[in-house]
Amino acid sequence: MEPAPSPEQFREQHKKRLSWMPWLYFSLKDKHLVWARPWQQAVQAQLMAQETVELGEDCFIAPEAGIFAQLGRGIVLGSRSTVAAHAFLHGPLSIGRNVSINARASLDGGAVGITVGDDTRIASGACLYAFDHQLDPTRLIREQPVRSRGIVVGKDVWIGAQAGVTDGVTIGDHAAVAMGAVVTHDVPAWAVVAGVPARVIGDRRDEKYRLG
Repeated sequence: MEPAPSPEQFREQHKKRLSWMPWLYFSLKDKHLVWARPWQQAVQAQLMAQETVELGEDCFIAPEAGIFAQLGRGIVLGSRSTVAAHAFLHGPLSIGRNVSINARASLDGGAVGITVGDDTRIASGACLYAFDHQLDPTRLIREQPVRSRGIVVGKDVWIGAQAGVTDGVTIGDHAAVAMGAVVTHDVPAWAVVAGVPARVIGDRRDEKYRLG
């Protein structure tokens, strides 16, 4: 019979669970916060020492996340925002309070940047790229110039799993983007969009979206 895992092994598995599901961090009991808070403080201190990153209070950053920011392309995360395992963040990014960036999401600010409002949720595998390659037929793809217009995501927005948001798009407050949608045009506030390319299929204020 194999010996039971040690407390240290249980703790490492618990850290992994938090990295992939960071929302659990905010419901930890005191007996877990005793080790989880120092762990997060160390992770965040190392990140801020190496990259141009500013973190608000009580954030959670998975150590497996790829977060890259240099001078002129900084990253700001508001208080109680979370970044899950294997998310990729490249500045410039300005991310509000209580924002969750889930596992394997990718945000690249290009030259102009991405702004994300408070209380927004970005689901697993979502991609927001604030730049675009040109397609001049007289030049090789690898030699194409790149332009950047930026992306703006409002507050209280849901961007579903595997959704894509292209450069130049603004998503209004309280909007919802369905799983797998590709957003190529601005989204009005409160709109529900789906499809490739995404189109408006509803309004979050409609009765059908209310809990019943």
